[in-house]
Amino acid sequence: MIKVGVIGASGYLGAELLRLLSRHPQMEVSMLQAHSNTNITVGELYPGLDAFYKGLTIADFDPNSVGNLDLLFVSLPAGHSADVMDILVAKVPLVVDLGADFRLKDIALYEKWYHFEHKNPLLLSKSVYGLPEFYRSQIKNAALISSPGCYVTAASLAVKPFVDAKIIDEKDCVVVDGASGTSGAGRKATDVTHHSLVNENFTAYGLLDHRHTPEMEQVIGRQIIFTPHLLPMTRGILVTCYVKTNRKVTTGDLLSLQRDYYDNEPFVDVIDGIPSTKDCYGSNMARITSRYDERTGYMVMLAAIDNLTKGGAGQALQSANIALGIEESMGLTQIGMIP
Repeated sequence: MIKVGVIGASGYLGAELLRLLSRHPQMEVSMLQAHSNTNITVGELYPGLDAFYKGLTIADFDPNSVGNLDLLFVSLPAGHSADVMDILVAKVPLVVDLGADFRLKDIALYEKWYHFEHKNPLLLSKSVYGLPEFYRSQIKNAALISSPGCYVTAASLAVKPFVDAKIIDEKDCVVVDGASGTSGAGRKATDVTHHSLVNENFTAYGLLDHRHTPEMEQVIGRQIIFTPHLLPMTRGILVTCYVKTNRKVTTGDLLSLQRDYYDNEPFVDVIDGIPSTKDCYGSNMARITSRYDERTGYMVMLAAIDNLTKGGAGQALQSANIALGIEESMGLTQIGMIP
């Protein structure tokens, strides 16, 4: 069995990892650490996980105590993993970081967008970006994988095929409107995510300065203007992206291009209809589509994912499977929960 540890196990991404790992036939969780909600069992914090992880305790975070593991998932707030990653990669053969500290290849962007000074340029240059649909060959045999942001995953899957096909001019800016459930903000409640404020409400946030913007630009290869919104639901992301094409196409052309691009991808479903977050709920599937508007010359690209699964823990596990040379879909599902 592959011995697995999770740092940040008390958060929502940590809990989602535990849910997925419970069904993985080749992985066994043997170590859990966190910054908060520690020295209690998994079942005390998340009763729904108790039956599988009965008696397993979440310990205080201590990078020096990590050992005897084959795989380590790290889910810490921005700015926390960069300082300890040297210790972790020296002790564990494969580390998958679900945080932001190794996503951006331009180290100067961390101070601008995340407001901390990144002090580990060598490890940053060695990390591999964990979006399998675009970087599968690099993920194989990687030692440090940086798993993408949730909005970035959805927007990149929707837009990048058309950038690669040169339908979008290099000078053109892509407009990305995104909407997310409250779990994307993490377990700790804030003035913004309190139920009484989110319920029966729909609001934008992070205007012009959301941290996922430079990551989108890095992956997609075009300038992005991104506006995220908060929805009164727990899980899910829907992005709607707009950009003018540099030649006349049809909706059929766009859908055919997407289908060819994602041919044989286990977790991307190109559909004729309209993607819905509910259809992806609890699954690692991304559902995408596109349209061409003859009246304006713009195309519209949409993608729906579960932010905790394909946008988080599921994608991290997918990348780990690839790096370890085992079946990519192991422990994951294409089927959303119904209803």
